[in-house]
Amino acid sequence: MNTSVILFGIFIVLLICNIPIAVSLGIASIVTILVTGLPLEMFPINVFSASSKFALLAIPFFILAGNIMERAGISEKLIALAKACVGHKKNGVALVCVIVSCFFAAISGSGPATVAALGVILIPAMVKEGYPVSFASALMAAGGAIGVIIPPSVTFIVYGAGSGASIARIFMAGVIPGLMMGIALVAATVFCSRKFELKKVEKATGIERVRALKDAVWGLLMPVIILGGIYSGIFTPTEAAAVSAVYGLAVGIFVYKKINIRDLASLAINSGSQTGVVMYVIIAASLFAWVISVDGIAASIGEWLMAVTNGNLWAFLLITNIILLIAGCVMDATSALYIFIPILLPVAQAMGYDTVAFGIVMCVNLAIGLVTPPVGVNLFTACSISKITIKDMIHDVVPIICALLAVLMLVTYLPQISMALPRLLGQ
Repeated sequence: MNTSVILFGIFIVLLICNIPIAVSLGIASIVTILVTGLPLEMFPINVFSASSKFALLAIPFFILAGNIMERAGISEKLIALAKACVGHKKNGVALVCVIVSCFFAAISGSGPATVAALGVILIPAMVKEGYPVSFASALMAAGGAIGVIIPPSVTFIVYGAGSGASIARIFMAGVIPGLMMGIALVAATVFCSRKFELKKVEKATGIERVRALKDAVWGLLMPVIILGGIYSGIFTPTEAAAVSAVYGLAVGIFVYKKINIRDLASLAINSGSQTGVVMYVIIAASLFAWVISVDGIAASIGEWLMAVTNGNLWAFLLITNIILLIAGCVMDATSALYIFIPILLPVAQAMGYDTVAFGIVMCVNLAIGLVTPPVGVNLFTACSISKITIKDMIHDVVPIICALLAVLMLVTYLPQISMALPRLLGQ
């Protein structure tokens, strides 16, 4: 029996049976290895090689840093600063949601974490201003998607580890697309809010703005230290992750004074638990990708794509976007990257598309997947906060997704957008 039929057949059957994606990937890979006679000793070797990459060491540190800054109350301080600056304007609280999502994204590097940390404050605030709870939840879920694109991003680290691309260059390339996603969300909010009856918020005084900036400045410095250190060559992304964790701990203990020694154990346990989930997915997806590659499945699909598109880059990119948008609807970004990198990246490289720019295309697709049913993780997180169902949000999330798709098209067909900052900085 054809290896691809066995591998993907088992995987799809397990998904239909509601088995978690990571478990489905691992079982499908192991059964395929046993049935097809592939060397079984490659299983432990692949598990070790997938989990022992130095670049992946950044993941637990960035997760820890995000948890520390969340425990330190930085999300509330960033929200207070944004409210003081733009809260009085029309759509002010919605603008605060988008702006703070961008800032917090540069701290947490995770979409669901951004929604969880900010949503408990911003969703009720938007409802109070006059937004329907469904729209407030949809916007917060989409704001969390920015956390996957604005560096530091766990998804970028996974792509770098899987593709061999420079993580520092990927971080640089994600800045402009991430900001574009923020602008697109603002545009979608302005368009949708025409039918809402919004309340005016009193303008903050100059003293209140200065006080808010003073409170938030330590949190604002965190992405400056992380990204400034990486881009200037002072430290690598992995070292930057460790620095961010130490910096966050120092700020939480000595400046904001919301973390004490007794909190360290729970922070370590929570961060370790989250890291374990990510690493399990990486290991299972990496084994699945190895089977795809070693048995020639990836090469065969690549040849088929070249034949179907007749070597046309634009057609290939369109097919890539369709595949990844569908994949984002049913699986997490880490699994999708490990499955599709060995299939799609060689074709993109053969057509002359930059590896880093292609990584941004893949990650933006999968970021949109965070807010697309049925498995939009950000949607579920926002729904759990606002106590509504995804069905209640569909009407409001559609225009937001359309705005993000417009950014995807620009980033896909104008790779110069993504590569502008790396080239400007000589990377």
